[in-house]
Parts: sequence; C-alpha cells; structure tokens
Amino acid sequence: VGLGIPISDPHPHPGASEGSLFPYSQLSFRSWLAVTVGMLLGVRPSACGNLSGGRPNILLLMADDLGIGDIGCYGNKTIRTPNIDRLAEDGVMLTQHVAAASVCTPSRAAFLTGRYPLRSGMVSSNGYRVVQWTGASGGLPTNETTFAKILKDKGYATGLIGKWHLGLNCDSSNDHCHHPISHGFDHFYGMPFSMMGDCIHWELSEKRAGMEYKLHVCFQIMVFAALTLTAGKLTHLTSGSWTPVIWLTIAAILLSVTSCFIGVLIVHADCFLMRNHTITEQPMHFQRTTPLVLKEVSSFVQRNKHRPFLLFVSFLHVHTPLITTEMFRGKSVHGLYGDNTEEMDWMVGQILDTLDMEGLTNSTLVYFTSDHGGSLEAQLRNNQYGGWNGIYKGGKGMGGWEGGIRVPGIFRWPGVLPAGRVIHEPTSLMDVFPTVVQLGGGEVPQDRVIDGRDLLPLLLGTAQHSDHEFLMHYCENFLHAVRWHQRDGGRLWKVHYTTPVFHPKGAGACYGRGVCPCSGDQVVHHDPPLLFDLSRDPSEAHVLTPDTEPLFHQVMDMVARAVEEHGRTLSPVPLQLDMHGNTWKPWLQPCCGRFPLCWCDREGDPES
Repeated sequence: VGLGIPISDPHPHPGASEGSLFPYSQLSFRSWLAVTVGMLLGVRPSACGNLSGGRPNILLLMADDLGIGDIGCYGNKTIRTPNIDRLAEDGVMLTQHVAAASVCTPSRAAFLTGRYPLRSGMVSSNGYRVVQWTGASGGLPTNETTFAKILKDKGYATGLIGKWHLGLNCDSSNDHCHHPISHGFDHFYGMPFSMMGDCIHWELSEKRAGMEYKLHVCFQIMVFAALTLTAGKLTHLTSGSWTPVIWLTIAAILLSVTSCFIGVLIVHADCFLMRNHTITEQPMHFQRTTPLVLKEVSSFVQRNKHRPFLLFVSFLHVHTPLITTEMFRGKSVHGLYGDNTEEMDWMVGQILDTLDMEGLTNSTLVYFTSDHGGSLEAQLRNNQYGGWNGIYKGGKGMGGWEGGIRVPGIFRWPGVLPAGRVIHEPTSLMDVFPTVVQLGGGEVPQDRVIDGRDLLPLLLGTAQHSDHEFLMHYCENFLHAVRWHQRDGGRLWKVHYTTPVFHPKGAGACYGRGVCPCSGDQVVHHDPPLLFDLSRDPSEAHVLTPDTEPLFHQVMDMVARAVEEHGRTLSPVPLQLDMHGNTWKPWLQPCCGRFPLCWCDREGDPES
C-alpha cells in the first residue's frame, strides 16, 4: 500500500475477545435485548432467547452519489425531502457517518462485507477505481461473506433491487460468479452495472467520450501513415508492395466505424436490467425504470411479509444522467439534480407506505444512506448535475476530504430505537454488517478481520461512544487520511497524508476531469501531514501546526502507530479493479440475443 500508507485496524477482530468488540453480545446484554425486543413485538420471552422470535425485517435504502447537504434533516432548506426527513424524526440520525471509499464499487463492497475494500481487493492501483464494464472479470470475490449470505442461512428472505456494480462474470457470459445471487441474495432485480451519462449519450460522459477521442487519434495516425506510404509509392521515393497501404486503410475504416458506433455499443453492453439471472430489458427504457423498481419492491415485500426479510434497495438516483419522470421534471428550484433528488425521496415514501399497508412498519428496521458524497465535477457550462456536500470540503472521488466520504445515516425501528435521537459519534457504512448480522441472529465471522462495529448499543443509548477509535480513508490502495477519535479529550482529529491538486488553482474540485486522482503528479504528499480538528473545524479549513496545536506531535505519533498496527492486519490479495480484471472481454458480455445483437424487452407494461 502506498503512502497512502497501509492501514490497520486498531482492534483486529480475530485476536480480540468478542466482548471487547461487541459489548452487547455478552450474554447478559443479549438476553436483555432479546426479551425487550420480543416484548415490543409481542413475542413471548421464551421464544426469543437468541432473537430468533423477535428478529426484525431489515430494509436498507442506499442513494447513489447523494450529497449529505441535499437532505432537509441535514440542513438543506430548498430541496424537498419530507419522507427522508420523516425517517430522521421517527428514528436515529448519525451526523458523523462515513463511507469506506469515495466512489461506488469499493464503498459498496465495504458496506456488504463490513471490511475495508482493500482487504477484498475491491480497489485498483492504476486509476480504474470502479468496475468499468459489465463484461469485465473483476468483482466481489466469491470468498467474501456478505450480510445477505449470513442472514439467508438464518432463514431470511434476501433481496437486492436496483444498482449492483460489483461485477458479474468470471470466465463465461453466464457463470454469474460475482452476481448478487452468488453473494447471498435470493432475489435480484436491477442493473448489474450502474447508471451513467453514457446510457443516454449524454454530454457528461464516463467513458464514451474518452474512447471516441482515442479512436479518432488512432484513425488519424492510420490515415497519415497510409497517405505517407501512398505518396512515397507514387513519387517513387519508396519501394515495395501496396499491402501495408491496404491494411492501414482497412484499419482506418474500422476505427472510424467503431468510433461512430461506440456509444451504441456501450448502451447495449452496460445499460440493461436483469431479474435474477435473466436479462429482461436490453437496453433499458429509462422512463419506466422507476415504476418497475417500485413494483418490484412492493412485490418482494408482499411475497415475504410472513417471514423475516432483508431487502437492499439500491437506488439508481441520483447518479448522472439524472433520469427523472415527467411528474418531477422542472418541479425543484435546483434544476434536474433537485428534481431527481425529490423523486428519490418520493420513492422512499412509496416504499415506506408499502410497509405501512402490509402492517410491517413496527417490525422493520429501516436504514437510509448514500454510497459516498456528491460529485462536484458533474458540471456542464452553468449547470451543476452533482450533489451538494454541505459545509464539508471536497466530494466524490476524493479519498480523504470529508465531502467525499461524509454521508447520511438514518435508522428507524419504531418502539425500539428512540425517535429524534441524534448521534455525533464516528460511525461507518461498514458498521451495518455486524449490526444487521447480529440482529438477524447470525454470527460475525471470526476467520477474517471485520472493520465494522455493531451500532445497536449506540443507537439504543446503552453506549455513549462509538467503538471506532481510528478510521482509515483510502483512495484506491493508497491511504490518504486517518481520523482519530480521542475519547478522553472529546476531540476528533483528522490527519491527511495525501490530497489531490484541485484544478483550476483555488477551486474546490478537479474540474475538467471525472474525479480527482489518487496518485501521480496530480496529488500532493504532505510532510508533515496536514492536521485538522474536526470537532472544532468540520470544514477542514484551518490546518493545525506545532505552533498552533500543543498536541500536534502526540496526535501524529498516535495515528502513525495505528497505521502501523493496521498494516499488520492486511494480507495481499489480487486487485479486482486493475487492468486485467477491469478490461472488457467479449466472451463475458451478457447478451439476451445472439452477440453482438443484444436486444430484448421482456418487461411489458410496468403498470399492469
């Protein structure tokens, strides 16, 4: 791991005692919790000795690229999010909730496994920071354990609806080694890839524009070479056959044709829907995607309302290109991004209404978050198509700055979690793993390091402090920053080893490129590292020095020791997102027709 530094958990799970890591997993607390939950849910105490009689349904809601400053309960006054705000009013809100990565794929891998993505290899070292193609071989390794896999073994119905973006196939177009069903989900409906601007040939392009440019450059080189050889032949300056000229001309024609059709190929290759292992719509008809998703959520809940279920709704909102139905277009004061955010909030309301109608509200733990911060670089001319990260510096793609990793965190469980509670302790998306596993009656794996910590004592109020003393912030496989929660002094320190160079100078983002880089000549390695006190300076505006902070050297020494200790818990694994695993391979391309004629529509009318 580069310095970025390899980071180690100060509490390595396998070597620690269960009680020290999970206070409420001690027998006395678990017994009390089981009886309490059982009484609240009307279950006889004898029926829930290990929570089996009072296990909640679990509904996990994750937005895509949502800024923490885009939600009313986190301070936004102009985008209307009444349903998400209602969740916060009726539940517990976390104000220092952070993602394990500032881009989609590694953040979601950490969320599902409770582990830093570097441990599973769900990072890269060369700039390919997310899964780039549905037809790539990289993805969440089969030896990783998700919370869905554990809860499925405990009798839960498990479903994922929406975005996956953690790989699909390994060796053939239908081995589905990385598919959600291979990772513990009984049911999957959604995009195995991700929503992106290229899905509608948008001006803000993730890969089409770059590929078109490279193809055009290669075309020009071929044409120039062919013309040069032709001129040499005609003027008798060169000898030999015309074969090289013919092949160069054919190559130029092929490059030109490919450049013209690359956008269409990307749409068919990546922008499609699947139900379990079957492609149902290739390419997608975007205006009906939202009703299809809501219909699928309602159907899953109705099918499984008589047994405990885990449902992960992974919204396609609010990632570009901000596909929004006519009902919400032009309704917000923040353009298309505001429209899309308000539509997502409406979807949250529809899903919560489904729980109400089925009588499941009081027996369901609901959680809402985003996979990382909003994208500042999603900007075109005078229009901003990415989220707002409130008072926090930076955004999506920035490994250390708060704007890229600070996310909403809301839990609601009526009658169990106190309504209106606000928690200002450091927590992580990785904490959802041990929390839901233990609530569902499962056991946290002991054969690997789990970086998440059980949140239930904090949510219930039986613990005053987070179990996280240190949290590490990676950008690819480079450690960019570390936060230290100094409990005895009530301080929250943040140390930055590496930060991106903003462009243009003085800006707060890397405008002109998709995201800020993690390494190379466009980052700065700080010696000494930058130090901030987030408890007093959450915006990371004032760098502390030995002259301005008496504890400067003590903080640096503590964090350095934590980094060293964490490094000892890391084991080398193949990096799934490096070039070999992240290159398009035609034999891995899912296709509902005969390749390359990938087209089908098996959805019909979503309203029927």
